[in-house]
Amino acid sequence: MRTPNKRVAVLSPVAWRTPPRQYGAWETVASNIAEGLVARGWEVTLFASGDSVTRAHLHSVVDHGYEEDRAADPKVAEYLHISEVFEHAAEFDLIHSHYDFMALTYTRLVKTPVLTTVHGFSSPKIMPVYEKYRDGYFVSISDSDRAPELNYVATVYNGIDLSLYPLQKSGGDDLIFLGRIHPDKGVHLAIQVAHRSGRRLIIAGIIQDESYFRHEVEPHVDDQKVCYIGPVGIAEKNALFARACALIHLNTVPERFGLVLAEANAAGVPVIAMDLGSCREVIKDGKTGFLVTGVNEAVQALERLAEIDRSACRQRVQQCFSVETMVEAYERVYSMIFDLEEKRQS
Repeated sequence: MRTPNKRVAVLSPVAWRTPPRQYGAWETVASNIAEGLVARGWEVTLFASGDSVTRAHLHSVVDHGYEEDRAADPKVAEYLHISEVFEHAAEFDLIHSHYDFMALTYTRLVKTPVLTTVHGFSSPKIMPVYEKYRDGYFVSISDSDRAPELNYVATVYNGIDLSLYPLQKSGGDDLIFLGRIHPDKGVHLAIQVAHRSGRRLIIAGIIQDESYFRHEVEPHVDDQKVCYIGPVGIAEKNALFARACALIHLNTVPERFGLVLAEANAAGVPVIAMDLGSCREVIKDGKTGFLVTGVNEAVQALERLAEIDRSACRQRVQQCFSVETMVEAYERVYSMIFDLEEKRQS
């Protein structure tokens, strides 16, 4: 249901540019929502860093993402940025926040309804903020990543721009890992799978935990059987997808959504993922990859890759995880909020 006469502010993070050049899942989703809404006739203002790229109206008070500008103070950048959208709240019919718990603290200071997409709970320590503002409007990005006390209006899966990830009808022999270099993402387990299967593993992503990389990853990097190539952009991702037999994603904590799982499947690459959190929502076991409980099962799953139809992987992403599907779902959420707000005011 479209109501494009409404004015929507999309609040993106300012750690990275929107959309990010390489890493930046939240910025990617905020960008896809903004662009998707514009394409469907909405009047959208994107609050993001000044170097962001968008067809929406761009509003910025921070020139560059603080992760890309080491002279910037992250907290100063964040609060200048968040306060800006709320100071302009009266100009919008809805603020759609992708800024975690911090933006919630402004929501009772404005009359404009605020929808918060919860991209994950980084720590139990942030939960008191969510609990204080529990009666706001919240969307989860998977059914598995929900806090029972919050007022969720829907689950809306993240959507990706399929035009960025062409189908690779046949792959190579390499295993690939894409994501943050952090214990939560199980890079060390992907290395074990590579060693036991005798396949080469290519690791790409930002190093988020230096100690973990130094002790658990770097000692295995020999640039032959295990390669680390650093963070990658879309072109580099597609080069990896073209040479991959599978994406290995053995997360050690429940996955919140896993954008890279959908990106790999969009390119036709099967995913071998740990059966934790949202992985079973994103990956259809035996159809677009395999859900496993450990390294041994992951190695065994490699022997079954021929069972996966690469075209079926892409078709499921088109159906469930495309920008169009995501934006249509958010339009329904927006319409629901507008209806509820009208009833409250009448």
